[in-house]
Amino acid sequence: MNRTIHLEQLEQFNGVWDIVIIGGGASGLGAAVDAASRGYSTILFEQYDFAKGTSSRSTKLVHGGVRYLQQGNIKLVMDALRERGLLKQNAPHLVKNQSFIVPNYKWWEGPYYGFGLKVYDWMSGSLGLGTSEWLSTEEVLKLAPTLDTEGLRGGVLYHDGQFDDARLAVNLAQTAAGAGATILNYCSVTGFLKTNDHIVGVQVKDQLSGKEYEVQAKVVINATGVFSDAVQHMDDPSRPASISPSQGIHLVLDKSFLPGEAAIMIPHTDDGRVLFAVPWHNKIIVGTTDTPVDHISPEPVALKEEVDFILHHAARYLTKDPTRTDIKSVFAGLRPLVKSSAKKTAEISRDHQVTVSASGLVSILGGKWTTYRKMAEDTVNTAAVNAQLPYRECVTASLNIHGAQPTTNFNTDDYYYGTDISGIDKLVESDPSLTELIHPALPYTKAMVVWGVKEEWAVTVEDILSRRTRAILLDAKAALEAAPVVAALIADLTGKDENWIKKELEAFKKIVANYLPEAI
Repeated sequence: MNRTIHLEQLEQFNGVWDIVIIGGGASGLGAAVDAASRGYSTILFEQYDFAKGTSSRSTKLVHGGVRYLQQGNIKLVMDALRERGLLKQNAPHLVKNQSFIVPNYKWWEGPYYGFGLKVYDWMSGSLGLGTSEWLSTEEVLKLAPTLDTEGLRGGVLYHDGQFDDARLAVNLAQTAAGAGATILNYCSVTGFLKTNDHIVGVQVKDQLSGKEYEVQAKVVINATGVFSDAVQHMDDPSRPASISPSQGIHLVLDKSFLPGEAAIMIPHTDDGRVLFAVPWHNKIIVGTTDTPVDHISPEPVALKEEVDFILHHAARYLTKDPTRTDIKSVFAGLRPLVKSSAKKTAEISRDHQVTVSASGLVSILGGKWTTYRKMAEDTVNTAAVNAQLPYRECVTASLNIHGAQPTTNFNTDDYYYGTDISGIDKLVESDPSLTELIHPALPYTKAMVVWGVKEEWAVTVEDILSRRTRAILLDAKAALEAAPVVAALIADLTGKDENWIKKELEAFKKIVANYLPEAI
């Protein structure tokens, strides 16, 4: 299942596609799964790599959103809790039950948050992950021994979901392809084909070969997240902006800062956001911020004040104060928030909207990873009606995602491959040298690189080290040091020369600089 096969599918297709999707993040890939599983002929174009932007840079939580409950957005929380439960069922190899502790330092916090989280439990219904409970100070410290003890009055424990965002994106691409969709990364839509001011297709450029295509379609879906306005302006330059992008950053620290399995949720920071410290792949992720931005970049960069903000708040609650030298990686992502009258981006709803332009362009705006499936269902419903496609029911509520298998041990280094582990094992059987790690500080083998190239559309060093593995997030310095090994493997598999390797390493070096704390 690689890019070459899907390019051949594009070139051999004669006729008009039912649905063309622009964007290979959570919303676009979700729409591709939905459309293809209904039996619509579907093709997706992503100008970079799958989940290159926002969809690989989340807090790694599948959650209803305790903060949204505080804000009174009951519908969003109800929808998200249902989707959390469905995703746990449909991708059990990627989504795990994560316990969270809300530490209490004031007398009123225990009953206040305890009651709120009981409501959260109730709203989860039969798809709940566990019951919340009050904890004594001793019980809190047993689960989170590095919490600051001064003034600690116990806490509340509740349950939410955790996942690997980029790995889910890859599995969604595989699921869509398995249902018959053609899925292409590094293909940018450069314009629309129109007849009588109505969109009838797209112009596409293969970013790797330079080859151009005209692709006919009954309907086009714009699922480009923070780039939605750029696509809408390509259709109608006079259309007002619909997105208010906001930047959130995360710091990755060594597990020693929060040993054990429990995560920490601080319900109120100085800017009104929730702060999380969550165990993930044997590291700790701490975040996030909410900073309005004007410039939309495929490689957003954390600001110094954002790093300082998280370090400051982490130091308030941990006995060991993290410093810049403790940071393994810094990553930033942009939220595609729908424009509103709210004064702060933290107050803007995470609800999604589906719009249809005068020319027939269907755009999915806003939303969050947890509700990607519902977003896709709403989007494909709208697209099908507008294109007068034959009515077909959405089937994704009970559709297994590629790799799905029950998983009880989330501590192994390859659990997130699910059923694909057998394929990786076969690679190792044919070449035992593939068991070698790409770097001693990273849990990834050469076999995982080969699998990424052969079965997961990976074509660059960054694809492998950022999204097929999560090396750049877990340890940016180690990822940089592993890059030559990865480049050599890709070159050997794809027939690339030394010049290609040199260019790839230069490109990756520039990218990884954004993740190194000393550069910020």
